[in-house]
Amino acid sequence: MAATAKLYTYDFKSVRTYMFATIFIAGNLILPQLVHFIPNGGPTLLPIYFFTLIAGYKYGIRVGLLTAVLSPALNSLLFGMPFMAALPVILVKSALLATAAGVAAQYFGKINLLGIFLSIVAYQLIGSGIEWIILQDFGAAMQDFRMGFPGMLIQLFGGYAVLKTISKI
Repeated sequence: MAATAKLYTYDFKSVRTYMFATIFIAGNLILPQLVHFIPNGGPTLLPIYFFTLIAGYKYGIRVGLLTAVLSPALNSLLFGMPFMAALPVILVKSALLATAAGVAAQYFGKINLLGIFLSIVAYQLIGSGIEWIILQDFGAAMQDFRMGFPGMLIQLFGGYAVLKTISKI
C-alpha cells in the first residue's frame, strides 16, 4: 500500500522546521498524558514515539530529531514521565526513529507501509540493543517487544493513516 505524498526535508535555518517540530512536540506532550490514564498505557502503547514517526517521515530528519529530543525531555520536566532514569534510552530510541523515518521517506519517496514498518523495526532493534548495553538487563531491553507490540502496531497503521490523511499538505 502506498500513497503519493508531499514529503519535505527542512534545514535548521528554516522557520518551518521549528513550526512543524512545535506542532509534533505538542502532540507528543498531549498523547502520552491521555494514554497514561490507561493502566500500563505508556509501556504498552508507546505514545511518546507516535508523532516523532510522523514528523520524521513527513518533514524530514531535522524536524523528527527536534521532536524526538524535545518531546521526552519536556514530558519528563513537566509531568515526571518518563522518569529521568528512563530518559536516556527513550531519547536514543526517539532519535533512531526520527532518523529511520526520515531515511525511509527519502528512500521510498512516498507514504509506504514497508517504509514505516522498517523504521519501527530499525529503531526497536537498534534501540533495544543500545538499551541492553546501557542497562545491562536483557529483559528490560526487550520490554517494548513484550509489552509494546500494540504500540508498534498503532505506530504502523495509525502512522500510515495520519500520514495518508496529511499527505497533500
